[in-house]
Amino acid sequence: MEGTIDKKVEDKGFGFIKGDDNQSYFFHFTDVEGEIEGFEALQEGETVSFEIWEWRDGKEKATNVSVA
Repeated sequence: MEGTIDKKVEDKGFGFIKGDDNQSYFFHFTDVEGEIEGFEALQEGETVSFEIWEWRDGKEKATNVSVA
């Protein structure tokens, strides 16, 4: 799936992606290719590709996040 970086909380190491399906997906820096370096390089509004993974309590999050 593709989407855009909607919000990035640099000091906490996480953010949210707005998917092409208009859903919001949480992601952690460990979900980004290149981990911390890859996370730091991401910019709000940037297009990314990602996979959806079922997380806690049936919620979904983004994983394998990379620049599209």
